[in-house]
Amino acid sequence: MSKSAWVRIIPFAVFMGFIGLQQLLEWCVSKGWIDISAEQMLYLYPIKTLLVGGLLIFLWGKYNELNYADFKNLTHTAVSVMVGLVVFILWINMDWGIATFGESKGFDPFLIDNDTTRNLMIFSRIFGAALVVPIMEELFWRSFMLRYIITADFTTIKVGTYTLTSFVLCAGLFGLEHNLFLAGIMAGAAYSLLLYWTKSIYQCILAHAVTNLVLGIYVLQTGFWQFW
Repeated sequence: MSKSAWVRIIPFAVFMGFIGLQQLLEWCVSKGWIDISAEQMLYLYPIKTLLVGGLLIFLWGKYNELNYADFKNLTHTAVSVMVGLVVFILWINMDWGIATFGESKGFDPFLIDNDTTRNLMIFSRIFGAALVVPIMEELFWRSFMLRYIITADFTTIKVGTYTLTSFVLCAGLFGLEHNLFLAGIMAGAAYSLLLYWTKSIYQCILAHAVTNLVLGIYVLQTGFWQFW
């Protein structure tokens, strides 16, 4: 696999590795093999955010598909914000039992008693979800995977090139990454459709960021931690 592929895969792989680690630790706790509280488990998130964010900064010069000039198209930018809001609204209304993998314990920062530590944890969660995750996931799914499904030499394919196979597979795999898998498929399809129209990874990042930011605000206001 090419270096161009790896610089888009590694941040995503590290992020997913932490999810796997948390699931492993939770399983070990359920077996009584280790003793880690739900509060202590929360600290995996800021560590994950710092590592993945650091990788993105280190590799930033390799992402030649990111162009700040994309935001000059105000129509695209406005629609990206709207797409992000629509995905959020659909997401919180698609938590049906048949559309869910298992039960999500979510991320409840109020398990932490210390106010300063709790606020830092909330900040890390918002920062990670609204900035680090959209960049990391859009580089992997919309920049790399959508094109890699078309051909292994993905850099020869223009960003935003449509094929039915890559669209369906990418949306499906994006959904399987999430506990709310049907909502995930919906979101993956929405961001890909936005990409086909704008030809801009940055616009997809913006839409994804809006979804995650508003979702974070919603969760903090409602206490519906399962969405986190």
